[in-house]
Amino acid sequence: MKYFSIVGKFNFVAVVFVLAGCAVGPDYQYPNPVLPASWQEAQQAGLDTRPATLTKWWTEFNDKLLDSLVERATQSNLDLAVAEARIREARAVLGFTGADLWPTLDVGGSYSRIRTSENALGAGGLAPRGGGNLEQNLFRTGFDSDWEIDVFGGTRRRIEGAEANIGFAIEDRRDVLVTLLGDVAKNYIDLRGLQRRLSVTQANLAAQRETFGLTKVRFDAGLANDFEVAQAEGLVNTTEAQIPPLESALKQTAYRLDLLLGAQAGTLWSELASEAPVPALPPEAHVGMPAELLRRRPDIRRSERQLAATTAQVGAATADLYPKFSLTGSFGLQSISASDWFTGRSRFWSIGPTISWPVFDAGKIRANIEIRNAQQEQALKLYEKSVLTALGDVEGALVNYSKEQTRYRSLLAAVAANRRAAQMANDLYVQGLVPFLDVLDAQRTVYASESDLVFSEANMASNLVALYKALGGGWETN
Repeated sequence: MKYFSIVGKFNFVAVVFVLAGCAVGPDYQYPNPVLPASWQEAQQAGLDTRPATLTKWWTEFNDKLLDSLVERATQSNLDLAVAEARIREARAVLGFTGADLWPTLDVGGSYSRIRTSENALGAGGLAPRGGGNLEQNLFRTGFDSDWEIDVFGGTRRRIEGAEANIGFAIEDRRDVLVTLLGDVAKNYIDLRGLQRRLSVTQANLAAQRETFGLTKVRFDAGLANDFEVAQAEGLVNTTEAQIPPLESALKQTAYRLDLLLGAQAGTLWSELASEAPVPALPPEAHVGMPAELLRRRPDIRRSERQLAATTAQVGAATADLYPKFSLTGSFGLQSISASDWFTGRSRFWSIGPTISWPVFDAGKIRANIEIRNAQQEQALKLYEKSVLTALGDVEGALVNYSKEQTRYRSLLAAVAANRRAAQMANDLYVQGLVPFLDVLDAQRTVYASESDLVFSEANMASNLVALYKALGGGWETN
């Protein structure tokens, strides 16, 4: 009889382990979105669509200080540090979840002094009232073990989800890095652009002050009237008013760079205060093909990992519909006397399988499955949206980059023409052939076109940064 009991236990365990090879719920399949064969705007702009290497795209601007700022930002940016901590958290969660596949083993010991109630003994008829040994010691030590066998794969699905969440955290850090690289480059370019605009404003102010002084001389000589003097003075004051906002914007941009590098405000000013040119554009921008976005854009890769995680959670929730099988056991020593506590007669042990199966839970498990299914559907739609967003980002950046170059060429010609017009207006005014208002209008036009030209120069570089950011480049180096 004992033989058949042991055989039955082994058969039970064998069946359980055979069943443990399966896992309920859907198996994850990578999405396969349909992408265009080429970029529409790249074809119109004539950009290079060969496979792009964007590992260190910021070095194409050939600016050593920009390279240094990027390097320091990747080492000290606080958002990046937070993202790295999230990766460590996700890996710890995987270890926590994976531990459920293994048995637990607890060791413990206890001592207690027990007194039995005399009234309880008397009432039960076990001993006469006031008789027997009512007080005694109890010594106990041993091991307890419990192992829930993952028969239907609920734990394995949770492990799949935890692994996908690690991938999510890694891609989130990469997305933070791509944003950081773009923000450092854009703010640096903005700062150089503001310095150039400030320089242009100051140069125009100097020219307008010279005109104002000349007008006062002519007024004193009776060759100009008070109206012309007032007009010249008004133009000088108007141009002077443009300088404080530019200086304020310049400092604010420098402070943003401080924050991106994880430094206190004003730390970088000694490096940035001296005027330098706006970083020059590379001879050619490489944009690659749309299919490269799936492997390069971290936000797309992150959405894909989120989809994988939610798919695994569907299986984990489905496993709750099925019974749970466990093996439990205990072994130890127990005695009422310390002298024979460690003898063979004090041994006790127990071992055996257990099964539990939810019979009624008011639909809680199935409702949880519906929750997980809905979350998986949301994740799929968010993935599809991330792909469309990425395509739109690149096309938008391409058209901005292309059209700004066209605008810059027009502004370059306009500045040259306006400077000639201003010189001719000044010469003709001195000869008394045109009114002073023509001189002022020509100077205002020169200042506006020169300021627009500098802004366009910086905007071209910023648009290229936006393009590289939209393409998802730069995270491969860290």
